[in-house]
Parts: sequence; C-alpha cells; structure tokens
Amino acid sequence: MSGTADSSDSAVASGSPSGSRSGSRSGSPRSTVVVVTWRGRDHITACLDAVAAQDRPHRTVVVDNASDDGTAELLARHPSAPEVVRLPRNAGYAGGLAAVLPRMSTPLVAWLNDDAAPEPGWLAALEDALAARTDAAAATSWLLRPDGTPQSVGVRLTADGHGADLTELADGADGVFGFCGGAALLRTDVLAAVGGVPAEFFCYYEDTDTAWRLRLAGWQVVTVPSARVRHQHGASSNPGSPLFHRWNERNRLVMLLRCAPAGVALRELARFAVITALLPVRRLRSGATAGAVPRAANFQVGLRLRVLGEVAGRLPAALAQRGRISAAGQRARTAVWREWAGR
Repeated sequence: MSGTADSSDSAVASGSPSGSRSGSRSGSPRSTVVVVTWRGRDHITACLDAVAAQDRPHRTVVVDNASDDGTAELLARHPSAPEVVRLPRNAGYAGGLAAVLPRMSTPLVAWLNDDAAPEPGWLAALEDALAARTDAAAATSWLLRPDGTPQSVGVRLTADGHGADLTELADGADGVFGFCGGAALLRTDVLAAVGGVPAEFFCYYEDTDTAWRLRLAGWQVVTVPSARVRHQHGASSNPGSPLFHRWNERNRLVMLLRCAPAGVALRELARFAVITALLPVRRLRSGATAGAVPRAANFQVGLRLRVLGEVAGRLPAALAQRGRISAAGQRARTAVWREWAGR
C-alpha cells in the first residue's frame, strides 16, 4: 500500500545509526517513529519538522534507502538530529522497516512515509488509543490529501482479497481490517511475534499482510480520527506505473498464499492466471473496440507473466511462512475472512 520506488528488488542490508535522539522533551519515549526515505530531498524536511513538533517524547529513526539526490546531507543538517540508518542499496519501504525493527527499544513503533506530515497531536492520539485498547496491536491514522479530503482512514479487505483504502467509516465503527502503512503505530513486541515486516515485498501490501497476521493472532486494529496526517501520496513512487502494478499484483497474491484461506488464495491465483491467458484472445476478438480491454499496466500480458513467475519463485518461502503463521495463530483463516472480506 505504501512504499518507495526503484528499478529492481534489492536485499536488505544493515546500516550504522548516527545522530542523537530527537523529540524527547521529558520522560522516557514510548514510541520510535520510523521514516523510510528514498530520494526524499524535496519533501522529507516537512515530514521531519512535523515529527519534531509532536507533543509526546519519541525517538526518530530515518532509514535512507541509498538516496543519491542529497537526502543524506539534508538529514545530517536537520535540527531535530534524527538517528539515520543508511542502507547500501534501496530495500524499499518494507525492507527499510524490516532493517531497523531489531533496533527498536521502545514498546511502540510508528511507520511513517517521508511525504507525510502529521499534526502535532498525532503521536499522542495514537499512543492513547493503544493504551485504551489493550486488545489492539495497531492504530491507524487518518491520512488526508493535500486538499484536506480523506485518502485513508484504514484498510478494508475486498471480496477478491485486495486491501483497499477506506475514505469513510460506518456510523459508530472504530475497527478496520487493517492499517495504512503510510502512518500507523504498532506494538513492537507483537509485530516481532507475528513475523515482523515482510522485507521481500519491497513495497506495497506489507501493511495489509501485517494486518492479516495480527488478526490471525487474535489482535484488533483501530482507527483514530484525531491522529491526522497530510499526505502527498506517491511523492517518491509512481502510482499507476508498471512497477507499481507489478508490486501490487505480486504482493497481493503472495499475501493471500501466506495468510488467506487456501481456497481463496488458490482461487485468486487461478483467476489471475486465467485472465492473463485470455487477454490476447479478448484483444483479438475486440479489435479496436474502445474499453474492451483495460489499458492499465496490470492488464499487459508481459507484466502479468512476470508477476506469475515471481509468485512461483516465492511459492516455497510463502508456504513455509504460511505454516509458521498457522502455528502462531489464535484464529482460523476462514473466520477472519468471513468477518472482514467484502465489508
């Protein structure tokens, strides 16, 4: 759902932290805010300024995915002096989060996009929500577009297994299937216990996959209307591009193989393969008929074949992970699916 862009997947590598703790006014911080960036020079200053203005003590850690645009120099000069972990190559949003999770010493960890600017009470609202809901392991922010309209108040699970942003809630609802990874707060120990962040996703669907695992382990996810964040969305990625669709389609299918009921995962994998096989036939039959076959990149046969190949290559690992998720689970996959799919 959220991420950074590059031309290829790359392995996560550890970096060396530098700088000092930021945002710690008084008292011991309960949260570490992790900002993952890649070529974020043009927008990360607004993010860090907003994080430094939070009214709760916190640590700030910036994961720099080998930016080559001057981002590193900008981070070194920022007055909040964030801790910086610089990776030798771009590990994506998921890889950046996974790289620093073992370093977390606070009970809570926030995920924050580098093109997001939270309001001053954002962190306090999220911390208070988790303090009040001991059954919840994640609290999601209300992400707003630059014009103030809602972009995401949480994530729903569609009937075909997609994670989709909700822009409004049903009356009285405070629960959502999942959180938007662009701005959320999670319990550090629970996140580690359910398997951490799937670094191999690179970016997109790492949040919905994590929500699946939290729910299978018996935890809730809450949405916090007072935790508001302005989000540029796509400032360091390119939604709608072939890479965007490749990661989205691949990671959705891998997520379902890891987390969903077996019948759902196999159905969606088979549907994807059948649509791929039928696309050339549909194009031949339709000729020049406008709109007969969508023009989006995820309906290009070459891209879809690459997705299928990548899913096949990841299948042994996904099935092994599925077994570990089952062993740690408290709820049946079918029960979670029936409760949330299509809502």
